[in-house]
Parts: sequence; structure tokens; C-alpha cells
Amino acid sequence: MRNINKIIVHCSATPEGRDVSVDEIRRWHVEDRNWSDIGYHWVITLNGTLEEGRPEYKNGAHAKGFNKNSIGVCYVGGVDKNLDPKDTRTDTQKETLRCILEDLKDRYPQAQIIGHRDVSSKACPSFDAREEYKDI
Repeated sequence: MRNINKIIVHCSATPEGRDVSVDEIRRWHVEDRNWSDIGYHWVITLNGTLEEGRPEYKNGAHAKGFNKNSIGVCYVGGVDKNLDPKDTRTDTQKETLRCILEDLKDRYPQAQIIGHRDVSSKACPSFDAREEYKDI
């Protein structure tokens, strides 16, 4: 069993309003990057549907240097039409994201909820996840 100490929130860096599925992101990661599977454990589509990505018992491929002890959760969106960072979460995405984070925190109580930007030089997930979810 993995020792999870971080739950890392991501965005797919796709333009606002463009929906993509876990299968499409998996294709990007497997075919375009030659990874063994999708990098994220969970993906939240525009309509708030939670889709399972890589199984939680496997290391992710979502935050270089932090994959061994983390779970990656990605919402679809995160940039505007010019591909500039923007919090594009819909209300249903926000609701689903909070629910999965609460569930993960229940299962991994020692884990800290952070954004990808807290462990990299990226803007992802285009909002301050650490601050927004400090109450979980």
C-alpha cells in the first residue's frame, strides 16, 4: 500500500468550455507522451462527472518528484481561449471536486491538499487549491 501524503489538484489545461474525457486524456498521455497510462487518478468532466483514471494503488504521473506519495485529481479546463490560466470550474465541477477531496481526505487523513502549482512552476490548477480546501 502506498503512503499518501499529498492530494494534488490539477487542471487539464484545455480551453474553457471544451470537454474532454478520461479516455482522451489517457490517449494524450499514452500515445503522445509514451506513458503507461493516464497520469491522473481522477478526472472531473465539465458536467461534474467523476471518472476514474489510473488506479489509486499505482503511482501517478502528474507531479514530477511527488508521484510516489500522492493522488492526482484533475478538472477539465483551467485556461481561457488564449490558453492563459483561468479558473474555469463549473459549479458542478466545484461540487464534485470538493466531494472527491473530502473522500480522499477521509481515506488519507495525513494527506495535504495542494495544487500542482505548489510543487511546480506551473499555474495549474489556475486557483489556490491549498487555500480553498484548507477546511477539509
